Amino acid sequence: MIRLSAPARPAYLHVVRASAWYDLAVTAGFVTPWTYALVHDVLSSLGDALGWGVLPELDPWQTLYANLMGSVVVVWATLRIVRPLPVHGLFDGIARILFSAWMAYALAQGASRILWLFFTVEVAWGIVQLVPWRRNRHSNASFEHRPANWNAQRPTQALSVRHEVAPRK
Repeated sequence: MIRLSAPARPAYLHVVRASAWYDLAVTAGFVTPWTYALVHDVLSSLGDALGWGVLPELDPWQTLYANLMGSVVVVWATLRIVRPLPVHGLFDGIARILFSAWMAYALAQGASRILWLFFTVEVAWGIVQLVPWRRNRHSNASFEHRPANWNAQRPTQALSVRHEVAPRK
């Protein structure tokens, strides 16, 4: 069995909370159709001014998906601000790698280069939140000798992640 220990607590929880504040600041404008229209116009104007390309015209589907994404990210960010746990950093880091992959795909398909700003920050937050878990895995991993079919018999116990609940502030 491999046991991952959560990264050192106070410093890592500050990182988890800081990434949540970033998410809240960046995505709050995506939550409603009205605020998204404003964010869309600002980003499109910025891309045009920098010569990086404008965003496509707004349509109901784009607005719907922006609002859904904004709503979910704002709720996720609020959870990490109010009750940060080390495991939230692990899952947020994984989500950022996924977001980064789809941003890279969009950039490769010709999306406005304004997306590079978001892509760079996503990759950075992903690395900052995932590297401490990898480092801990190598320094704190413990392997127990088990029968060859152990993981098949108990798949949910193949990987155990220990974490503690953060005290309320």
